[in-house]
Amino acid sequence: MKSLFTFIFTLVSIITFGQQDFQGKAIYMSKTSVNLDNFARGGEQLSEARKKQLQERMKSQLEKTFILNFDKSSSLYKEDAKLEAPTTGGGGRGPRFGGFSGGGTKYKNTKDKVALEATEFFGKKFLVSDNMEQLQWELGAETKQIGSYLCYKATLLKDANPLDFSNFRRPRGGEDTEDKKDEVKEVKQVLVTAWYTPQIPVSSGPGEYWGLPGLILEINEGTTTILCTEIVLNPSEKEAIEAPSKGKKITREKYSETVTKKMEELRQNFQNRGRGGNRGGGRS
Repeated sequence: MKSLFTFIFTLVSIITFGQQDFQGKAIYMSKTSVNLDNFARGGEQLSEARKKQLQERMKSQLEKTFILNFDKSSSLYKEDAKLEAPTTGGGGRGPRFGGFSGGGTKYKNTKDKVALEATEFFGKKFLVSDNMEQLQWELGAETKQIGSYLCYKATLLKDANPLDFSNFRRPRGGEDTEDKKDEVKEVKQVLVTAWYTPQIPVSSGPGEYWGLPGLILEINEGTTTILCTEIVLNPSEKEAIEAPSKGKKITREKYSETVTKKMEELRQNFQNRGRGGNRGGGRS
């Protein structure tokens, strides 16, 4: 009976993926965990009530839904617009607690080696290009079932995203001092674990991830997990999978520098306002 099922599934797969206009749609749930003790100041511990309040406030940033539309060689990955949180800070987005869970639209073409992300930062639109060198996956023999799909494990060691705030641990106490700088730790590299299914033989996946012999259904990177919750093959309503074209063209490296510079300016302005307020409050 099992052999008959395998034969039927293989036959259906050959017919499905052999179609010239084949397209699929995958829904992913992304969740990032944050150690709220890092938000404590002056060495004080946060109360459980305060932690719950912070969790609710950050929920829209830590829990997201994404849609991946894909065909044999290209894909579009974007946040579900119905669940997307409104922008703040003059049109920009808050800190990203998941390196590949931002609000932009990510396009990948594994055949032509083209990767683009259309995103917005503080009211400015950018078209960010990525280097699509083959990711150095290490394929494993371990398997697990995700829904009705048999998945295989693959791992990857990569440089940490400098814009992912979950890769930093804030020093405890007030302002930074020389004796507290050693408490600030930045993760330099992160282990990525992927689960892919050869039953859907396309080399794509959520966010920046691709290059495995099957669709990636789950990604674990640092404190973030992205899990596929639904797959529709050849949906009745198909979305055009086209490369985005709007925004200032910029490389990923230059974009990271731009964001880092802007965040440093905001930090300096915030500190200057705080110092000015303290001086003003001390006058008689």
